[in-house]
Amino acid sequence: MSKVRKVVEYYETEIKNNRLKPKQRIMSIRAASQYFGVSKNTIVEAYDRLMASGYLKSKPSSGFFVSLSLKKSSSAKERLHVTRAIDTASLLKEQLNPTLAVRVGDGRPPASWMSQFDFDMKINAPVDSKYGYNPPMGFYPLREILSQYLYERGIQATPNQIVTTYGANHAMDMIIKHFLVPGDVVFVDSPGYYPLFSKLKLYKIKIIGIDRLTDGSNINQLEEKAKHYGPKLFFTQSLGHNPTGGSISLSVQYQILKLAEKYDFLCIDDDAFADLFPGQTPRMAAIDQLDRVIYIGTYSKTLSANLRVGYIAGKEKLIKSLSHIKMLTLVSSSDYLERWLYEVLTSGQYLRHIRRLGAMLDTTIEEVLGLFEKMNLQVSHRPERSYYLWVELEEGENDMKLAQLAAEQDIFLAPGSLFYPEKKISNLPAIRVNLAYARDSKFIQ
Repeated sequence: MSKVRKVVEYYETEIKNNRLKPKQRIMSIRAASQYFGVSKNTIVEAYDRLMASGYLKSKPSSGFFVSLSLKKSSSAKERLHVTRAIDTASLLKEQLNPTLAVRVGDGRPPASWMSQFDFDMKINAPVDSKYGYNPPMGFYPLREILSQYLYERGIQATPNQIVTTYGANHAMDMIIKHFLVPGDVVFVDSPGYYPLFSKLKLYKIKIIGIDRLTDGSNINQLEEKAKHYGPKLFFTQSLGHNPTGGSISLSVQYQILKLAEKYDFLCIDDDAFADLFPGQTPRMAAIDQLDRVIYIGTYSKTLSANLRVGYIAGKEKLIKSLSHIKMLTLVSSSDYLERWLYEVLTSGQYLRHIRRLGAMLDTTIEEVLGLFEKMNLQVSHRPERSYYLWVELEEGENDMKLAQLAAEQDIFLAPGSLFYPEKKISNLPAIRVNLAYARDSKFIQ
């Protein structure tokens, strides 16, 4: 039994037998490390698993506590639900409300990867309007900083070309509301970002998949389908693609933009891992300067999924229109969160955090690729500063059934089938693997 598993089982037993009561504080990471005679990283990983299983809750600056109510029967039902019904909704639900301990299919990094970041930083940023709403475009000083960040990526955008959002999903929702009506056609990556597919279906939009190859979009297919369908938008990711981890090469980016001009569609580029890539890394928005590219940024992948702050950069007229949609649907985004993010970005702490995270990713990628090679697992794309690997299964294997079997072993897998917008025979069976969890002994076995 691994050291992590021993710590997990100790706490599970103590809590189940009521020797540790609800709301009771448990040992700190340092104290537990000394008590069990293991490293702090082992304790962090064990506490991560216990929180994922619902045994523990963490409180910033206070420590770790036994959950108020385990709701064991409910948890068992949830696990059974995930086991029996691995579909888009249940995959998303499992990420939002974890019931399985080994998180290989998760879209986010473990809390331990963010453990050195000070989330309790005080806010000293100026307030736009005391006790009032945030302006529709978002906190202006933050938009100024974001403008500078974009400039470093080769994208010229003034603060008036940026509107803040509640993360990337909210940004996509605003763009859909602005551009599309039921029956419109959009292109998406195939495989691609599955929550987007559900969102588009909700709005009764016709979704056409464009195959994602090792160097980006299948250009021949893109032109053929653009000629046939006349899409309004193409949702894609230039860098750190979810779920494959790959990036679009410079030559393919140029070809996509030429086709966008030729067939009159816009490209929506979701740059979730932007800060992990060097500023000079090719991006469609930098080539195009926000003419036919609408750029989405977010901090949920590099800071916290709970930090719902993102932004859209585009033409000034478009951004003004999007800010009206934001105002009519939400009134405003969070002034508090945006001022906090401004403080983080200007303090220097975020830059140090990104350097640590990038170095951690580089090391993990090499280790996991080496491990998978020994296991004869086929990885379709070599990831660059992304959390994801696209692991292809042998022909004839059923990724959905594999995910169900894994769930019975307390392992959360993300079956590749859910990342395709259309069911086709040519879709090879695969799973999306989160690098951060890929070395877990239970998954490897």
